[in-house]
Order: sequence, then structure tokens, then C-alpha cells
Amino acid sequence: MPTLSDPVTNASNVRLTQTVKAGGCASKLAPGTLTDVLSRLPQQQDENLLVGFESADDAGIYRISADQALVQTVDFFTPMVDDPFTYGRIAATNALSDVYAMGGRALTALTLVCFPQDGDTAVLEQVLHGGLSVMEVAGCTVVGGHSVRDTEIKFGYAVTGMIHPDRVLRNTTAKPGDALVFTKALGTGVITTALKQGRAKQAWVNEAIASMTTLNKDAAEVITRAKFDVHAATDVTGFGLMGHARELAFGSNVELRIDTAAIQVLDGAIDAIRLGCIPGGLLANREFAECIVNVQSSSISDDVRTLLFDPQTAGGLLVSVRAEHADVLVNELQAAGYPNTRRIGEVLAGRPAISLV
Repeated sequence: MPTLSDPVTNASNVRLTQTVKAGGCASKLAPGTLTDVLSRLPQQQDENLLVGFESADDAGIYRISADQALVQTVDFFTPMVDDPFTYGRIAATNALSDVYAMGGRALTALTLVCFPQDGDTAVLEQVLHGGLSVMEVAGCTVVGGHSVRDTEIKFGYAVTGMIHPDRVLRNTTAKPGDALVFTKALGTGVITTALKQGRAKQAWVNEAIASMTTLNKDAAEVITRAKFDVHAATDVTGFGLMGHARELAFGSNVELRIDTAAIQVLDGAIDAIRLGCIPGGLLANREFAECIVNVQSSSISDDVRTLLFDPQTAGGLLVSVRAEHADVLVNELQAAGYPNTRRIGEVLAGRPAISLV
């Protein structure tokens, strides 16, 4: 009998990326569209709702007692890789990330599945099995779920976690003088687009999968240690580094200065861009965020600028931390299993903007 960490092996040989129009977080609605709609919705009044959707934060926070609050999030998307088991692992890693970005601990999850009525159920079994294998590692219990017939496969989870109400990490509380630390390399969106187009080298795909299946759990445990004065955090996913940095800048009413040379890049990401493997989500992110991005160095190539808007699946944590703690934080994150962690910039007083140097 297989364990939760073992893939099932009786699924048909199907390329999942060929069954959908867009894969992973690149399949999400454009950030501009979503922001426009949400801005017109009424705000609910509840003194226990500590974080709602008004600040475009990573998860909702609802206080249930003086020292306990729920962290709630939901995330699901179409396949960005061909192997069903790996797709399930990536979807689970991505869904859990929002809890970790808030500094929380994941407790339970509900499965969300969209699957063709006449689809190969062995494929569905592998997807579910892959997700469960990650949930087991995360210590998060899957308690049920819901399924819907759909011509395109979609999979993910609604996750509930816990946190102390006074220890929530938000994307609205970065402070001038902070350093910016980022924990993963960029490029999963363009590489998986190259995979879908049949133009990706296997080595590129392997490195992207390794990134997309690395839980942010251990990173969250590091950044929430009392010795680090972390003021704000967010995970970089579908809106790309610039889209999520935009939310951090506007939410905190600060300027962000980012050293693009410090940002780590997955092998093959720049090659994929040069091949023209540009996901639609990247273009939507650029339209949404480029208006506040100021390029202050002529040495930043067009390819690197493009990559900054790439929609990431299960991307890294972007952390705003007291500057004197940043180097030690980077060292401890690298030691915890995030070798691409770098100090990539600083937070400045000023109107919301992103300056690239």
C-alpha cells in the first residue's frame, strides 16, 4: 500500500499543460480587474475582523479570543506541469503559503476540485495524492472538500490556520528604514509557459518544480522569531514581484527601492523570455503595476524588467525587516533551506513607488 509521499502510478500518460489555456497562478484574474471590482464592494463591519479583503493582504484574520485568531485563505488553479502528482504538490504548497505569509500555522484544509466528467480518474487520484503528501509534511489535516464538473482541471485548497492577534504579519506595515528580504528565485511563470509550449529544457523545469514545491513553512518560523523585528511580509505569487511590491508600497504608504542585481533568477527564466514564452498573467501584471515603477539604472535589461512581473506559483516571501537584523535573517533563512534568499532592497519614506536600481 503506498504511503502519502508515494505517487500513484496507474494514471494515463497525459500532458496536463495541454488541457488548459493558462497554468498555475498565471490563470488568475488580472490584478487590475480584481482590484476594480473589490473596490466597489461594501465593507462589512465586525470588530473581530482584523484583516479583510480591503488591503489585498494574503489571508483573512478573524479574532476568536484575546490570544487566538483564525487565518483563512483559499487558492486553486489550473495545471502548470504535466505530472498530476507534482501538480497536486505544487497546488498544496501554494495554498498553504498565504497562511505562512501572515506568520500563521496551518491547521486544516478543504479540497477544491474541478475535473472533467469523463476525465481519467487515475489522474485525479494522483493530483489528490500529491496534495495530501504536502499537507502531511505541513501538519495540516485535510477534513473534506468539494468537486465540480469542468472541462479544465483546477485544484487547490481552502486553508485555515491559527495565529496570535498581536503577531500578525501584514502587507501594510513596512517602515521607512527597513530592509527588504526575498526568499526565492524568480521565473516559474515563464518557465512553465515554455513547458506548455514544448520549448523548455528539462533542467529548467526541474529547478522550477523544486522551487514551487518548497514550503514556506520553515521560512515563516524563521521570520517570526522574536529576535527579528519583522514589520511586514507578503508572499510573491500570481501578481509577480512588482505586483505584490506595489501592494506593500501602497498599503504601507512608502517607497521601495529594489536592487535588481540582488534578485535570484531560476535557470532558464531569461532564456524563456527571449524565446517569447510570456504568460498572459505577466502582461496583466505589467499593466497593473508598471505605472509606479521607476527604472533608475540603464544597466537593467529589458529581460530582467520583464521577469519582475512574472506570475509566480508558490513563490517566496518578501519581508520588510529592521535593517540591522537583515543580514542575520538572510543567513538563517538560507540555513533553513532557502538558498536563494537575498537582501534585495530598502524601504524609504515617500509616496508609494518602486524604484529599480
